[in-house]
Amino acid sequence: MIPDRVKAVLDAHGLKALEFEPDSTPTSPLAAAKIGCTVGQIAKSLLFVGKDGSLFMVVAPGDRKIAQSKLKAVVGVKFRMTRPEETLEATGYPPGGVCPFDIPVRIRMFIDAGLGRYTTIYPAAGTTSSGVLMTFEQLVTITGGTVGDFLQDGETGDGAPAPAEGA
Repeated sequence: MIPDRVKAVLDAHGLKALEFEPDSTPTSPLAAAKIGCTVGQIAKSLLFVGKDGSLFMVVAPGDRKIAQSKLKAVVGVKFRMTRPEETLEATGYPPGGVCPFDIPVRIRMFIDAGLGRYTTIYPAAGTTSSGVLMTFEQLVTITGGTVGDFLQDGETGDGAPAPAEGA
């Protein structure tokens, strides 16, 4: 069931969540298979904690990995991914269902520009069995995130060459 706080954001922007069987979309490949899109179109939301205790989220293509050096250059501190319980406590969303909407203001939001190469993208809607069809521009508008390049160069998460810009 989509959380009320997510429904409110979606309703305000004329969007609708796709819902599937429980726990059927907790990873980018599973979500892509269920939705019927490429893994890169899955907008995965990753939460990190800095050595100074700061929290920040990166929304990135589901087939790519974050470049720690690029992200560190922006956030200014060493960091690690949050543990599952930290993710749930900080966002209110379970790992595998983290939604980039209605995130507490103490969490800085970053969006990888690589998502912009797709006509449509699908972030989670607060559950491990959901997705939201939207555009990159809608994601940026709704989240207020800072757009940048946060991905490792040259490879996708599955070892295939990264698609060219505009592909």
